Amino acid sequence: MISSILLAVQPTVPSTPSWNPTVGIIISVCCLVTVLLAPRIIRYPQVGPKFPGLPLPLSVPAFVGAMCFGHLLGVGIVLGLTNIGRL
Repeated sequence: MISSILLAVQPTVPSTPSWNPTVGIIISVCCLVTVLLAPRIIRYPQVGPKFPGLPLPLSVPAFVGAMCFGHLLGVGIVLGLTNIGRL
């Protein structure tokens, strides 16, 4: 039962790109943009443990959250560009 479902779904799954420097640059830029915008978007960006010795306007949890969202955004952009044939 499960194997027949997986075989039926397989042809509809689009191909994903292998990693190359372009993919890394796209994800890095997305992470940088989200970290730069996070202090304006997050309601309480300085609540929690601070980075020792770094003058960042973000706490560690806000930084991790911004980086996670940057990776999700970057992966979405890479998959979208692959789907339309631009990557």
